Amino acid sequence: MAESKRKSGPPAGGEKPSLGVTGGGAPLSDLLSRERLDSLSALQLIDLIVSKLPPRHSALLDMVYLRERIAELEETNDQARQAVEKLDAIVEKLRSPALRVGTFLMPLENNRGLACVGGQDYVCQIDPQIPVASLQVGQRLLCNEAFAVVMALGFDRNGPVVHVDELLSDGRLRIGQESGLMPLVVQRSALLMKEKLKAGMEVRLDANQRVALEVLGIGKRIDRSLERVEELPWSRIGGQDQAVQAIRDTIELPFLHRDLFKRFEHNVPKGFLLYGPPGCGKTLLGKATAYNLRRQVKTQSGVDHPEFFLHVKGPEILNMWVGESERQVRDLFAQCRERAAEGALAFLFIDEAESILGTRRAGRYHSMLSTLVPMFCTEMDGIEPLQNVVVILASNRADLIDPAILRPGRIDRKIRVRRPDQVGAQAIYEIYLRDSLPLAEPRPVLAQVVTEAHYRHGPENEFLEIVYRSGRKEFLYRGDLASGAVIAAVVERAKSLAIKRAIETKLETQITRDDLLQALELEHAENEVFPTTDLTEDWLKLTDFDPDNVIRLGPVRPRKAEPAGNGII
Repeated sequence: MAESKRKSGPPAGGEKPSLGVTGGGAPLSDLLSRERLDSLSALQLIDLIVSKLPPRHSALLDMVYLRERIAELEETNDQARQAVEKLDAIVEKLRSPALRVGTFLMPLENNRGLACVGGQDYVCQIDPQIPVASLQVGQRLLCNEAFAVVMALGFDRNGPVVHVDELLSDGRLRIGQESGLMPLVVQRSALLMKEKLKAGMEVRLDANQRVALEVLGIGKRIDRSLERVEELPWSRIGGQDQAVQAIRDTIELPFLHRDLFKRFEHNVPKGFLLYGPPGCGKTLLGKATAYNLRRQVKTQSGVDHPEFFLHVKGPEILNMWVGESERQVRDLFAQCRERAAEGALAFLFIDEAESILGTRRAGRYHSMLSTLVPMFCTEMDGIEPLQNVVVILASNRADLIDPAILRPGRIDRKIRVRRPDQVGAQAIYEIYLRDSLPLAEPRPVLAQVVTEAHYRHGPENEFLEIVYRSGRKEFLYRGDLASGAVIAAVVERAKSLAIKRAIETKLETQITRDDLLQALELEHAENEVFPTTDLTEDWLKLTDFDPDNVIRLGPVRPRKAEPAGNGII
């Protein structure tokens, strides 16, 4: 507005404005054409009229006042016009269509690029101000309503997390069916072009699920593997000489004498089953297998092959989501194959195997076992060979495992882990009563005393009464139900008794035979849990006792002494 006033105001020094006309009383139409007059502003017209007035005319002051009023009105109009223009611009922005965000897939010729916007692929024109070479695969793009790229954005920081199932030859990744996604094949982003990926890794996809952007890790697979297998020489496992020898013949010989096995064209067993009552060392035998095989191979060949012991508890695999349990089974075998290919001694140990590999039953409703068992069988003898991988199954109830799992060619050896006899139990007692402990007597003496008390066939050790169909009765004694876990618990309880006595007497104490005998009594008193009648057969199978022809199983109740003086004459 100041510019308008400066251009149309009176000149400096009191001179009248000059528009190329002379003063006088002639009308404006005679001085200028109609088009010229229409092009002038109101202030310029006033200046033209003033120039026609003679000097010191009485209307000059009035014209000056009028000019100031018109100048104020024009300034107000200009401000209102600017405000309206701003509002129009805001309304136009609000009414304009939204811009779209896509994922850059690859550059094309003629300043174009392939982008995925909203799940659809588009060949987009790229703004000439954006160098095509600066765009990276997987980067986000801003596209206008014509799907032309107008801005390059950074990489997306959100997206679904999936597991890599397979690495294709050209670098693409095959993603399994999980998280509500169908099986996909995606390409790597520019960030992962030089990244070394493996099957089972967790990667993050872009929002359009076309490009893998980031490696997040390998999920829960590390949680199941033991980074370092405990040192467990065969000498630390007592009472299982037959099982140990069977395992060594099954596992160690094929690894130590490969040439001999190849000469005889003898197939190496793929796996074996450890079955027997609970607490008798099945898991311990599995861990000892991995440690001793590594030591034997190192001793014979001089090459130290690290062991990879994958310890899986059966119920861990079960998952409520459809297909997730099967994916975990595939992942377990994939891990073992990877480590075996790297030269490691791979062991897959599945504890409580009957929980996931139980017998399949036809029924109206879907059972998870109907898909887990075929998946396990496929992994064991499928197209991809299972080489240098040992599968170990442990179960308390081998009769519940599907026969397809236990057939020759899959689980080739079935090794029974029995309850220890009296000689084996004494060896186990000596293992737990180490020389480093404060013992009141020599270790063999204490072990012999507590073992004889444990296996004595007397009324004090009667545990269960069994009645056969023929009417014959038989007793099961405490020694018949002994296990490595019970023996370890007896020794631990004896330690606690000795510690308690040391606290009370404030003297240095040692583990005595009385501590062991008292611990034996307390341990059996707390574990007198008996089955109901309808579970007699199943319970006997867990005790490693033949249940045939048994009709009743009951506890032996302690006999009450008759009070004196109540005899009948």
